[in-house]
Amino acid sequence: MTDLVIRPLVAGEEELFDSMPDPLPQLRQVGYADGIAGGGYRPDRTWIALRAGRVVGRAAWVLPPGSVGEPWLERFDLAAAPEDGAALLRAAHRALGGPKVYYAALPAYWRRQPQVRAVVEAPMAAARLAGLVEQGERLRCSWTGGPLPASAGRYSFRPAADAAEINSLVARIVEPELLTGAETARVVGGVDLARDPLAWLTGPVQDWRVALDGAVPVGLAATAGDACYPMIAYLGLLDVSARGELLADAVGTLSAGGAHEVIADVDAHRVATVAELERTGFRQIRSRVPFTPPA
Repeated sequence: MTDLVIRPLVAGEEELFDSMPDPLPQLRQVGYADGIAGGGYRPDRTWIALRAGRVVGRAAWVLPPGSVGEPWLERFDLAAAPEDGAALLRAAHRALGGPKVYYAALPAYWRRQPQVRAVVEAPMAAARLAGLVEQGERLRCSWTGGPLPASAGRYSFRPAADAAEINSLVARIVEPELLTGAETARVVGGVDLARDPLAWLTGPVQDWRVALDGAVPVGLAATAGDACYPMIAYLGLLDVSARGELLADAVGTLSAGGAHEVIADVDAHRVATVAELERTGFRQIRSRVPFTPPA
């Protein structure tokens, strides 16, 4: 068998990167050429594996301009054995100063689709062989219209009064139910979205919705309509019974503001929250499995 050649991409070789057919065209992903143009991708952070002149593996680490954190592996495709993919990652890690986080982007319900599993299992196995450790799963969900569940009338909702009220409620919420874009906030801005969301979500405080049981706040949601796309960036509860009504209120607020799609990210292990998203009309559009360097 022809020897494997592993090397970084050279400026101007964008077409070589794209010469490998996209194994998961159903995923929404930024094109490599667009990523280069925007500055997130760079040739020196892009590695390829070639056999007989044909690209059989490609890996692109991304870091948006102005970020305070380290690049993460965003694109990793493999048409070779996992051992070859692991060799590609090890070579790149040495050049990049050590292993970096890999976010494996997967179609929704990928475990149920044998043809998809056949594509994604090789790069995931390569990541494990290269020493990266799988860490849970996050689901991206999308609401694209339709009737929202009727309110039972137990809770009322209003905009947040001010930043002090938001920070006070955030301090009392142990673990938010929804955090959309938390990884980007951490790498780009150095912000923990769960603990200090206003450092990242800099829109009007009136974009935050407070759920009330009588006069007592029991939940908080950030409706970010002016971000890269309308999203529920944060949703946290002091009373889990308010989950469904607060979620519907947040979506209704964004829809009333003109949103035709609303995005929400949720950890897959939050079964009750996933079920409530589905009841509200969300559908899963993507999974993301993080692989992190060993502690």
